[in-house]
Amino acid sequence: MPVISVRTVASIAGTPLGLLSRLSMSTPDNATPADGEVATLKGQIRQANEARILAAAERVFAGAGFGGATMAAIAEEAALPKANLHYYFGAQQALSRAVLAQTLQDWLAPTEVITPQADPKAAIEAYIRAKMTLSIQRPHASRVFANELLHGAPVVKTLLATDLRQLVLCKAAVFSQWIADGRMAPVDPVHLFFTIWAATQTYADFEVQVCAVLGATVLTPPDHQRATEHVVGLILRGCGLA
Repeated sequence: MPVISVRTVASIAGTPLGLLSRLSMSTPDNATPADGEVATLKGQIRQANEARILAAAERVFAGAGFGGATMAAIAEEAALPKANLHYYFGAQQALSRAVLAQTLQDWLAPTEVITPQADPKAAIEAYIRAKMTLSIQRPHASRVFANELLHGAPVVKTLLATDLRQLVLCKAAVFSQWIADGRMAPVDPVHLFFTIWAATQTYADFEVQVCAVLGATVLTPPDHQRATEHVVGLILRGCGLA
C-alpha cells in the first residue's frame, strides 16, 4: 500500500527531518547505560521543543502567512529563544516546510483504515471522523496548508502530483472494488475524496464564515458534534451506507 511518509515529504521539501522522523541516536560500542540515558533524555527534550515550535509556527503562519510571519513572532508564540528555532530548523523557509510536511502526514494517516477487507461504512465513517477531528483540533494547520495551495503549492506541488495522487488512486481502487461487489452505491471514487476533504476542512478554513452564519463567536463542542454528524450522515447516505 503506497504511503506518503514524513521522510518523503520532508526530503522533497528540503526540510531538516527533526521531529518529522524518529531520532536515530546510535551510541559507540563502549557507551555506558548512563550515556544511553543522557542521549534518550536529550532526544526527548529535542522532540518536545520541536513539537512546541511547530505548533507555534502553525498559529503564526495561519494568521500572518508565510510572507508576514517572522522567526521572532514564532519564538514569542512558542515562548522560546529565537536561537532555538534556528538551532532546530535553520531558516524560516525550512520551518514552513516542516509545518506543511507534518500537516500532510497527519491528514493522510487516517486513510489506513480504507482496505479491501474493511467494512465500507465503518472505514469511510472512521476516515470522515478523523478528518473532522483534525479540522477541529488543528484548524491553524489546515489554514496554512490551504494558503499553500492558494498560492500554487510551490513547496508541495510535486508531492501532490506524485505520492498523493498515487495514494488516492490506491484507495479509490478499494472504493471501486466495494462498488463492483455491491457493498456501496456507485459513486466517483476519486471525487469522493475531494468531497470529504471539502466538507471536513471547511470548518477550519472557513470557520469565520460558519460562525457568522450560525450567529456564534466561536464553534463550541456541540457545534462541532452537530457538524460532524451532519457530514458523516450526508456522505454515508450518498454512498448508500446509511
